[in-house]
Amino acid sequence: MKLTSAFLLILLCATAVSGQTALRLYTLNPDLLQKSKARLTPQDPALIALRNEADKTLKTAPLSVTQKERTPPSGDKHDYLSLAPYWWPNPQGKDGLPYLRRDGETNPDSKRGTDANAIGALGNAVEALSLAYYFTGEARYAERAALFIRTWFLAPATKMNPHFRYAQAVLGHDEGRGAGLIESRHFIQIVNSVGLLAGSTAWTTKDQQALVAWFRAFANWMQTSANGKDEAKAKNNHGSWYAAQLASFALFSGDEALARQTVEAAKSRIAAQFEPDGQQPEELQRTRGLWYAGFNLEALLHLAEPGRMLGVDLYGFQTKDGRGLQRGVDYLAPYADPATKWPHQQINELASARRELAYVLRRAALAYHEPKYEEALNKHLAGEVAQQRWQLLWPQCAWDEGVIKPKGCF
Repeated sequence: MKLTSAFLLILLCATAVSGQTALRLYTLNPDLLQKSKARLTPQDPALIALRNEADKTLKTAPLSVTQKERTPPSGDKHDYLSLAPYWWPNPQGKDGLPYLRRDGETNPDSKRGTDANAIGALGNAVEALSLAYYFTGEARYAERAALFIRTWFLAPATKMNPHFRYAQAVLGHDEGRGAGLIESRHFIQIVNSVGLLAGSTAWTTKDQQALVAWFRAFANWMQTSANGKDEAKAKNNHGSWYAAQLASFALFSGDEALARQTVEAAKSRIAAQFEPDGQQPEELQRTRGLWYAGFNLEALLHLAEPGRMLGVDLYGFQTKDGRGLQRGVDYLAPYADPATKWPHQQINELASARRELAYVLRRAALAYHEPKYEEALNKHLAGEVAQQRWQLLWPQCAWDEGVIKPKGCF
């Protein structure tokens, strides 16, 4: 379906890069990026970290699915391949088969010889380069970002086939699962990054058309394949990330109707995932409950941005008995304080879980104009997250005029 004139108007009004070309973003807010750019100084810790990473990436080779050591069951290395991370060899089975699940415990062998590490590295590299271009205007960053994107998605010798048939396979069980689509969430960084390259000669109209066709095919596979349909029905963070991806890819490829349908359907997802007090039962039963609760909120906050563009308010959505995203944030917010004991499981990566919570608090502070979220972040987590990239994407204290600012905001 072609974009309506109203939706095109939203995109064209989205703010300009260096006063030239409008930003087309999907899970980011162009207005906040512009505020961030206007307020940054060369000494900003997050900007320094971003430039260091972008400079390092300038010296690294582009990534491709064809570089992996293992070969997918299809025999075609252009097919994405990964192994389920929480599955381990069966000590009682022949050759360790069938594998057994140990929730929250990553089998290091699942990362060897597959595309699992590369896809995350791709998303981070392209985002770092495109943001470095946006904030500095230096063409070398845009040129490298475009090369990375073409290599993974477009170049005939190295491009990925647009499906995830062999993602998160479980040895002794299957060749791939719907759950593998959690890994393609890194592609959201790609479509946003293409928007950040606006105004650069490094990314051509031909590139754009080819990448739109790729994501249209991938979104179609998500909706029609058995694995994609399974993931769409997931009741936990997997279903949330599926929806965030589908809405973003639909907007990127010009299907406003699909994006709107996906965002609207998320209201039922939110109603089912949250309790009236903000607890998320599907996430809290996991062995890494704090991390997964924050991770699911991250997905739904991502999805709320396409909703904002389309006039569908997921930020403010609430059922009659109070289930909604803000209640979810309110439930987690007290655990920003390390002195407050987490009452559920968190077997490892507590520091990572608290960084996830810091991100959620910043997003909530901006979405709800609520000082208490920013104050909790500043009091308990500021030192741990000062260099995080999201400090640039969702800048501190980018409040509307007339809103009372938390202490420490400029």
